[in-house]
Amino acid sequence: MVTDMSFPLFYIPHGGDPCFFMKESFGPPGTWDKMGEHLRGLSALIGRKPRAILVISAHWEETKPTLQSNPSPPLLFDYYGFPDYTYRLTYPAPGAPDLVKRVQDLLGTDGIPSDVNPDRGYDHGVFIPFLLIYPQADIPIVQISLRSDLDPAFHVRMGQALAPLADEGVLMVGSGMSYHNLRALMGQSPPKHTQDAQDFDHWLGQTIALTDTNQRNHLLEQWDAAPGARSAHPREEHLLPLMVIAGAAKDKLGRVIYSDTIINKPVSSFMFGNSFF
Repeated sequence: MVTDMSFPLFYIPHGGDPCFFMKESFGPPGTWDKMGEHLRGLSALIGRKPRAILVISAHWEETKPTLQSNPSPPLLFDYYGFPDYTYRLTYPAPGAPDLVKRVQDLLGTDGIPSDVNPDRGYDHGVFIPFLLIYPQADIPIVQISLRSDLDPAFHVRMGQALAPLADEGVLMVGSGMSYHNLRALMGQSPPKHTQDAQDFDHWLGQTIALTDTNQRNHLLEQWDAAPGARSAHPREEHLLPLMVIAGAAKDKLGRVIYSDTIINKPVSSFMFGNSFF
């Protein structure tokens, strides 16, 4: 019997732009199949429908954390050069003004200033994976930005401020990629770079699984000292949603729930806490 009704938290990969919805192959055949299957299975893994979802996507940066306040957010097609039909995808999930206010209150209590943007749409770090996770688009979603200084310690603290949401029926999801060096991924990279990527993925999985959550957060704040770190992330925006989620997880234990090799580079997904079964 489940006694902890706190929602689990997730850090997920959102793939390569509209990769899951392309008729043509984006990468070698089957490149994104396992990742797509993982995302499609998340709702069953969660096991209970959230009242709302808060998403931290790698694709939005502001000088202070900024929340999407539009009650009916449009889609922001922030990818380029893909077939026309990939710009006709729809995901009409409503916004959640009450969640926006709650998030701002929590951040403010911790001394973190925030802002709202009434015009911002769901970027592809939101609508692409959620088309697979909750395709009915019937759960309100609010997107919150990263802070543009990309300070990992701040983003852990930001997550800690938001931790009560998991007890309030809100699903928190960080959307990025555990490996994000596009030049190396799409081009020819030397064997050492592949080894660096594997070393970083191994370090990340071990760090997430630490039972001492204070140590876990400390190591994540110092992530660029890890083996292969800057080879895997020349710029850290795709990793920082993990810092927010790890902070918000508080004492919830983390584990790897998906691991695959995408064009010879490892990519992982993490869950903090327990499913509702």
